[in-house]
Amino acid sequence: MKLHSFFNSSTSYRVRIALNLKGISFETLPVNIRTGEHRASAYVTDVNPSAAVPALIDDDFGLGQSLAIIDYLDQKFPEPRLIPEAIEKRARVLEFASLIACDIHPVNNLRILKYLDQVLEVSPEQKSAWYRHWVAEGMAGVERMLDRNNTGPWCFGEQVTLADVCLIPQIANALRMDCDLSAYKRSMRIFEHAGRHPAFAAAEPAKQPDYSK
Repeated sequence: MKLHSFFNSSTSYRVRIALNLKGISFETLPVNIRTGEHRASAYVTDVNPSAAVPALIDDDFGLGQSLAIIDYLDQKFPEPRLIPEAIEKRARVLEFASLIACDIHPVNNLRILKYLDQVLEVSPEQKSAWYRHWVAEGMAGVERMLDRNNTGPWCFGEQVTLADVCLIPQIANALRMDCDLSAYKRSMRIFEHAGRHPAFAAAEPAKQPDYSK
């Protein structure tokens, strides 16, 4: 398998974690979104029509969007399963993952942050305040969900799920942006626990071949 990825993309980070958890070997093909490589016509036409990372290539099948990719991997390589089969637990895990992927993640997106800079011309201080506000709003919801569901070292008990795969990159991004996450105690305990797991550690941005400061 081949993964078109950017080291600091939280969506790419999710897929790297999933691949590592399932023990799937893959080749990383770096796409520098800072310089606009994801918008190159060949990439958009041949790899990912949404002009984004990640994109997974499995033989002659290509797929974008991290949640779709992880669902595909779960169907093809079901162990360990990241999206539970039991209907209620599946719904809870998808509810949690959607809060991160749909409500929090978009404010991390480089194209959103660039729009604030380049089009709306907000100050760096305003941009940071905007980002931190929405991260705090989302993480408060995450913490409330964990208060309801968390009974073990992972978001949903003893088994790692898609919830953890989404949570860890989100926290990493928030910390990189100097967000204060001290109020989210369950979330941070899970983050610290995941950092000791080889699959999560190997997926960290600093360990990727295209890493740069």
